[in-house]
Amino acid sequence: MIITVDDVHKHFGGFHAVDGATLTIELGSITGLIGPNGAGKTTLFNVIAGVLQPTSGRVAMGGEDITGLPPHTLFHKGLLRTFQIAHEFSSMTCRENLMMVPGAQSGETLWNTWFGRKRIADEERALAAKADEVLEFLTVAHLADQKAGQISGGQKKLLELGRTMMVDAKIVFLDEVGAGVNRTLLNTIGDAILRLNKERNYTFVVIEHDMDFIGKICDPVICMAEGKVLAQGTLAEIKANDQVIEAYLGTGLKNKDKVGA
Repeated sequence: MIITVDDVHKHFGGFHAVDGATLTIELGSITGLIGPNGAGKTTLFNVIAGVLQPTSGRVAMGGEDITGLPPHTLFHKGLLRTFQIAHEFSSMTCRENLMMVPGAQSGETLWNTWFGRKRIADEERALAAKADEVLEFLTVAHLADQKAGQISGGQKKLLELGRTMMVDAKIVFLDEVGAGVNRTLLNTIGDAILRLNKERNYTFVVIEHDMDFIGKICDPVICMAEGKVLAQGTLAEIKANDQVIEAYLGTGLKNKDKVGA
């Protein structure tokens, strides 16, 4: 397994957003994280990714305790997280947005801007070539010179996914990748996630409310409610779980087929 979450709590005053969550993420999987609004899914993401400090509990990556490590440290360990609302540099092109991702670039030091111009130029050419390769992989090469602030919401989600391809990502947490995205682009995003998983061995954890999308790309699926993990298994097993049905609908077994609708 690549991620282990052990009895994690996150409290905001008297509100227990995450309340003793325990789960594992297997290396090489695409794991879906579902649950009703307010279940604690995004808060748990933020705790794992170092955006929030847990109140208590432990998070490990590959057996190493990473509890409370800041996002930039986890970034260098290969743990990346995208957001429900894309965070692009709107005045820069899509290519330039991708080129910004890798750290420790030569142009970041004053010394190199004076005496290492050739090194900087060579590095920028290599980064531009890699960015173009990423955009081609994501089938949006035609957007390379487009300002990122001018592309659609779905295209911004693809650009966020592209950022993870500019570094050596081991596990990527995707928060509501389908929010505000039309079905055609959502299918494109799903295909890209599947290809990255199969061809480049990415591990993904995906928060999403669209059960068709979850069913297409995710196995296993974890369901949360009220800050707790209710169940983990295949989507069919999750849909048949009485606790999951109650969490979504509060109406019992008669509406099993409607979970996630």
